[in-house]
Amino acid sequence: MPLNDHEQRILDEIERRLTEDDPAFVEQVGRTDLYTHLARRIRWASIAFVVGLVMIMLFVMSVVVAAIGFVITVVSSVLLYRYVGQLGRDQLRLMQDDGFTLSGLLGRIATRFRRP
Repeated sequence: MPLNDHEQRILDEIERRLTEDDPAFVEQVGRTDLYTHLARRIRWASIAFVVGLVMIMLFVMSVVVAAIGFVITVVSSVLLYRYVGQLGRDQLRLMQDDGFTLSGLLGRIATRFRRP
């Protein structure tokens, strides 16, 4: 539903004031989209998963460290599943076209688990 003239003027005024008050925020929001946001979160969850696996391998040193590593691994894998599920089909296709990269690999894995 389109905005009427009064609502459009109010929205333009809000945008103008925001641009004047905080141009860095406007620039940051303008260049960030869902794909880059989720890709960043997928990277952090992948790193946490690897750190959790390394902590599990330190079982010989401490059982507590291994237990914390297991929790980190489980939580990061659940987050990975959630973030990949939030990506749209077109974004998954773009990730597949990237070639042999982490995002491309995650895209190929995600399309296998998505429901038709």
